[in-house]
Amino acid sequence: MQNSNTSQKIKRLTATAMFCALAYVCTVLIKIPVQFLTLDLKDSLIILCSLLFGPVSGLSVAVIVPFFEFLTISGTGVYGLIMNVLSSVTFAAVTGLIYHRKKSMSGAVIGLLSGASAVTAVMILANLFITPYYLGTTTAVVAQMIPKILLPFNLIKAVLNAAIVLLLYKPLSRILKRFGFIRGASAASSPEHEKSAKKRSILVSVIAVAVIAVSLLIIFLVLRA
Repeated sequence: MQNSNTSQKIKRLTATAMFCALAYVCTVLIKIPVQFLTLDLKDSLIILCSLLFGPVSGLSVAVIVPFFEFLTISGTGVYGLIMNVLSSVTFAAVTGLIYHRKKSMSGAVIGLLSGASAVTAVMILANLFITPYYLGTTTAVVAQMIPKILLPFNLIKAVLNAAIVLLLYKPLSRILKRFGFIRGASAASSPEHEKSAKKRSILVSVIAVAVIAVSLLIIFLVLRA
């Protein structure tokens, strides 16, 4: 039993390190400038780690990846580090904690919606207090940016990352179960239940793809205009 627990902890640490690497690579390869802001998709991988391996693993990735980004490729210095950590930690913590209290599709959706709302609110407040120093302007000027760019950008970014999580969670969890990184459910389900679950999974995937497409259209056709 003790060997089994030790083995599971090692696998969790290995998976957490893997998510750190994937999130960092994602940050390096996908950086979409939106005025003075930058859209990246690392939060989707951080949240996936939080859902699959618990909030502690997710929060570890949420701190480590922005720090390595700050040391290597960041062009925004300490400002970018603070904003990245605030964003990723808020999203991963809220989503992960809610999901691990209710491990179901509805729990995941509620967690993601709550996380997206929380990170949008936190980033608006952070922009009001921190962005004036970064841009060398006043809080009043930054406040005028909220309805035009800051609110839509942070909301679309959060929704986009949440949709990517919904799209990838099921296939990724199956792969990790197959390789023993996470434990599968022991209870056998009826054919009817499996069929219903498959239909729900397809519906969620279709909705997620639609949300991703709409989010990207808004980013490229509206926010970047």
